[in-house]
Amino acid sequence: MTAPLCFLDTETDGVHPGRKAWEVAMIRREPDGTQHQTQFFIDIDLETADPFGLRVGRFYERHPYGRYLAGTIPDFCFGIKDDGEFLRPRDAAHNIARFTHGAHLIGIVPSFDTEVLANLLREQHLTPAWHYHLIDVETLAMGWLHAWDRQTEEVFAPPLPWKSEDVSRSIGVEPPSEQMRHTAMGDADWAMRMWDRITGGVQ
Repeated sequence: MTAPLCFLDTETDGVHPGRKAWEVAMIRREPDGTQHQTQFFIDIDLETADPFGLRVGRFYERHPYGRYLAGTIPDFCFGIKDDGEFLRPRDAAHNIARFTHGAHLIGIVPSFDTEVLANLLREQHLTPAWHYHLIDVETLAMGWLHAWDRQTEEVFAPPLPWKSEDVSRSIGVEPPSEQMRHTAMGDADWAMRMWDRITGGVQ
């Protein structure tokens, strides 16, 4: 491997334009194979949030502010640890900028995540410095499966529209558990496992 890789995922307040991330997870793998990871929650203004979008990632069950609003914790303090980091947007942006610098970003539909992260960086007077070629492991997996279809004259590739879980199982990678699915770290780790299955762990 000659360039750093960063497997990432975000949980957001919806799929609408201008959506914002409230959870980020990143796993960075250096060219020498060393690996480190981070996961944190971000302070978020819910004024433009989509309630359905918040439910997908279980905002009111997992985010400290969401848990406070739901009445499951008595109090919280911005910036204090509570089952994960709860960061101000500026601190989150600095973490993201450093973790993704110069890396090839890998995820499941990573453009969804990078659009949100790029907006956050620019709002905090930073700019993305990751490699502009994003790597979608779902698309990579489908190419791999179609190659097997032609070689074996059997059908392994799921038909359109693709479902991430079906694509993943077709290449022998079990999706995250129900508890970990739609958590940023659960899905970032999933993308990494799919990449390693397809590539053998090399770039």
